Amino acid sequence: MVVGQQKVFEMDLKLNNKKVLVTGASKGIGLAIAETFLAEGAKTCIVSRGSNDLFQNEKIFQKKYGEERIFALKCDFTIADSIDNLNNELQSKWGDLDIVIVNVGNGSSVPEPIPDDSSWQKSWNANFESALMTSRTFLPILKKTKGCLLFVSSIAGLEAFGAPTDYSTAKAAVIALAKNMARKIASENVRVNVLAPGNVYFKGGAWDLKIKEDDSKVNNFIKSSVPMGRFALPTEIADSAVFICSDRAKFITGATLVVDGGQTLSVF
Repeated sequence: MVVGQQKVFEMDLKLNNKKVLVTGASKGIGLAIAETFLAEGAKTCIVSRGSNDLFQNEKIFQKKYGEERIFALKCDFTIADSIDNLNNELQSKWGDLDIVIVNVGNGSSVPEPIPDDSSWQKSWNANFESALMTSRTFLPILKKTKGCLLFVSSIAGLEAFGAPTDYSTAKAAVIALAKNMARKIASENVRVNVLAPGNVYFKGGAWDLKIKEDDSKVNNFIKSSVPMGRFALPTEIADSAVFICSDRAKFITGATLVVDGGQTLSVF
């Protein structure tokens, strides 16, 4: 491409035919990440616990990108046997993996400073144990392919914004896990990074429900706490995720990329 008299090179992310696993991919951030990889030429497996949305989106993506490029599988990432079954299915289908996106999580909990044990364990399992078991299962494959592991955490794991204590603690633990993993396996050419999104809006998401309950309260919160004055779109989070997993970011590991419109800056 030539602009005026200067030759400009378009950025090739070198993702063509890369094999990508995206967890928590039935909607929102995970779904957007999966489609962005597809748009960049990758092959993608989208996984969730098996909602209707998952398989409806599988059909949509197959029609748009080709049946050989995208398929969906069910998995409960809080159950080790379920993850092992997913691994077996992927091994049978693809043989290996280049990129794993760990996006399972649930921010719903209780407002108490220290939640009761039942609430804590439910949140911990959904937000940390699921990430730990997923990385434990698929890391050996990524070592063989010199691949990339990306955890989707949250700015709630970096600062106290009033999110549930158990959720915030689990997301902070994910960041610590990723940093330690990145340091210890860098010599094996496996990159491990974290994405920390801020407030993301999509239909059917948590913020969509809050807006329906009290749109003026939500609007005031976003305007006062996010310097850019708006929600992020799932596609904006996805662009960051796909870039950091690409060869154009091959010297980045152990990083936590914050994508929040400046919200974490505003707490200081």
